[in-house]
Amino acid sequence: MKVHHLNCGTMRPLGGRLIDGRGGFLHRAELVCHCLLVDTGSELVLIETGMGSPAVDRADEWLGAKFVRMVGVRTSVAETAAEQVRRLGYQVEDVRHIILTHLDLDHAGGLVDFPHATVHVYAEELRALQSPRDEKERWRYKQVHFAHGPQWSSYPDTGEKWFGFDAVRELKGLPPEILLVPLGGHTRGHAGVAVDTGHGWLLHAGDAFFHHGQIDPARPHATPGLAWFEARVETVPGARRENHRRLRELVRDHGDEVTVLSAHDPYFLRHASRAS
Repeated sequence: MKVHHLNCGTMRPLGGRLIDGRGGFLHRAELVCHCLLVDTGSELVLIETGMGSPAVDRADEWLGAKFVRMVGVRTSVAETAAEQVRRLGYQVEDVRHIILTHLDLDHAGGLVDFPHATVHVYAEELRALQSPRDEKERWRYKQVHFAHGPQWSSYPDTGEKWFGFDAVRELKGLPPEILLVPLGGHTRGHAGVAVDTGHGWLLHAGDAFFHHGQIDPARPHATPGLAWFEARVETVPGARRENHRRLRELVRDHGDEVTVLSAHDPYFLRHASRAS
């Protein structure tokens, strides 16, 4: 399988070294929306969609003015998933499947650009969207992102074991080299997506962690700004920290077989670019 690493949305929040460990406190940090485009040889699979093309011209309406100001959203046509698919020589319609780690606006905002695709997600995440338990869940999901009627394919959190993780699922209509891995915590139906590239596994852990230091087995660490934000937006207390522990064990015990990345740390995008 050929895997393309894409940045489908740049964010530049104030805070500098408190966020990304660089510059002064008034320096704007850098965060990304790291997506994967997987060419299986017969079709394309998009893992995460970023913020979507409507965010380019009407970010406040599409993403919410509060979010846009808080994270310093920087949108462009060039960074939309749809445009990057075209630049790679494909057609948007070649994307037959989309797999989402969860349904937050910076992960699902681009669904509207691929209305024909089957969208794979854990059933618990879909329940959180359709029947939010509280104001926090109602705030985090933008109903306008789903108004086009996505073609959902949802899954219970049951399945097989994979490198010590339980309830890992194969996905309908997709090869067995692409798996859904339960990582609830950030949201109650949050997932990771594992891809066997033929040269080792990639695990896109979404927002299960925010800083590469959090999965360092020898010296776990994070910037204070990201640690604060991550705790503030978690849905299942305790599960997030348990995910950190399990991902550190995965890196420690199987780091030669599995490469773990998260959605917003540009560290992983830079390393992927050097490796490709």
